[in-house]
Amino acid sequence: MANFRLLNYRGEAGAARAAIARDDDRIVDLLDALPGCAWATSTLAVLGAWDEAQPRLARLAGETQGPTRALSDVHLLAPLLYPPAIYCTGANYQAHASEMNAEGAGVDKATTQPYLFLKSGPHCVIGPGDEVRRPRISRKLDWEGEFAVVIGRRARNVAVADAMQYVAGYTIMNDLSLRDLSRRPDWPRWNIDWFGHKNFETGAPMGPWIVPASQITDPYACRLETWVNAERMQDTLVSGLIFDIAELIEYLSRRMTLLPGDVIATGTPSGVGRPRGIFLQPGDRVRVTISGIGTLENAIVEGD
Repeated sequence: MANFRLLNYRGEAGAARAAIARDDDRIVDLLDALPGCAWATSTLAVLGAWDEAQPRLARLAGETQGPTRALSDVHLLAPLLYPPAIYCTGANYQAHASEMNAEGAGVDKATTQPYLFLKSGPHCVIGPGDEVRRPRISRKLDWEGEFAVVIGRRARNVAVADAMQYVAGYTIMNDLSLRDLSRRPDWPRWNIDWFGHKNFETGAPMGPWIVPASQITDPYACRLETWVNAERMQDTLVSGLIFDIAELIEYLSRRMTLLPGDVIATGTPSGVGRPRGIFLQPGDRVRVTISGIGTLENAIVEGD
């Protein structure tokens, strides 16, 4: 069986089409290749039938018959247009926790549990090459390149030892933040306004595809780099996570059932703009690269 990457591309009528990309950078449209297959209709449906779909897609990637398209000839969309939930992890690399803390304090894992918040998928998710629209209400748009986990099986009360069995694959996400909206002077009793500075249209670029977990032997050996224009801002190994993938799944699944297609953004490393007073401006380009997965690049424009 061959390797593949699960993706969405824009079809002739403009609608999203689920496909796989082969190692030769040819893509296979799932509905064309698997007519009548109920889970071939979308990437979310594929993930909902992951145990059945993964081996079938691996066989399909190795077949030489049937129509294909060049990857370079299609417009990629986000690999998940409407994830059921996007769980974002805060302060999950020690150096980033320190750079965002006035006292420079890190996180003591012995006395701390994971810290998470939600992003609205239908509003925030865009794909590779799509424009990030900086909203008028903010002038401090910040980048946060992140290694993202995609769930492939329903998970409830999962132990750390079993957690990786529920991972379908991995993708890249840029957890963009509006730093000047992180506090609410009109609500001084509260600390950080997570909704206000994390949820806005185009605020969660994702992609370029989902790489099955079985094809990445050690996710913690992946290197994450974020570039703003020609300057590298972030550079780390995923092994630097404070709470690892299994621990995040255990924590979340104690509270609610994780669903196929749920995304867990595992947190950003040090190198974001806020501690240096640098923010994204219209005309900038942000590129997040993770070894073993690929590159997610988006341009910044002025929004409404």
